[in-house]
Amino acid sequence: MLGIAAIPSLLLAVGLLKMPESPRWLIMKGRLGDAKKILYKVSNTPEQAEIRLRDIQQSVGIDENCDDDVVKIHESKESHGVWKELLLRPTPALRWILIAGVGIHFFEHATGIEAVILYSHKIFAKAGVHDTRKQILATVGVGLTKFIAIVASTFLVDKVGRRKLLLFSVIGMICTLAGLGTFLTLAEHSGGKIIWALVLSIISTYAYVGFFNIGLAPVTWVYSAEIYPLRYRALGNGIGVAVNRLMNATVSMTFLTMSNAITIGGTFFLFCGVSVVALFFVIFFCPETKGKSLEEMESLFTRRKNADDTNK
Repeated sequence: MLGIAAIPSLLLAVGLLKMPESPRWLIMKGRLGDAKKILYKVSNTPEQAEIRLRDIQQSVGIDENCDDDVVKIHESKESHGVWKELLLRPTPALRWILIAGVGIHFFEHATGIEAVILYSHKIFAKAGVHDTRKQILATVGVGLTKFIAIVASTFLVDKVGRRKLLLFSVIGMICTLAGLGTFLTLAEHSGGKIIWALVLSIISTYAYVGFFNIGLAPVTWVYSAEIYPLRYRALGNGIGVAVNRLMNATVSMTFLTMSNAITIGGTFFLFCGVSVVALFFVIFFCPETKGKSLEEMESLFTRRKNADDTNK
């Protein structure tokens, strides 16, 4: 059974062999000809490919009218000093981008999803489902809900927009976490005898998983991957993913301790409070990036900051 898990990894490895290099990375290395070929493959029209090529060349510091297949990139245009520029002396727009990119990774797991995914059987047991087979069946429902929500998100993220999907997701999470905390508290105090509390606990669990996976889960990775300027992209994403994994581990290792200390219902009320903070974070720190190129992001966050400064 454990060996079956190697099959998706093998398919991914085979697929990676056919995966082209990023056109932006190629241009940063001076390989304009290779970048142009890939852009022609992934763009809707040749005209769009040419526009993207010129924009990327300009952002890297190469003459946008250069038609050479290979150009020499001076060391001063490489990644020297990126740490200082991003973390110690960032421009106002770059600081805004870093807060948005790292913050969205923080809230993805700080809002409690790992507690539900890893300990759903214990949640259902507290709600009153004591039969092991029924717990497994209810847990399968969590995975199925996650799958359906993620599939729906793939069709919505470009149509609806990142910010709107995030707001919808987080608001839904707040409501379902509040409901889950309430119903679990009632079910736990009654020893699982209040059937409607048991049923609503399960429904709230599924609804929370659905709201999370239709917005915050997938948009976190889309949003953080597209907001950093080319020069700071690798470092910014690396910091964001490190924070993401740290919060994943923190919630995973502390959930049982917290649920014993403040009850399982109280723990989900805590996650609900964190989700409220996440909602304000999205409102104030995450502008819409739908339809924007990487080369436009810094100006987008500059306009956002200026607009907030004006409101103050």
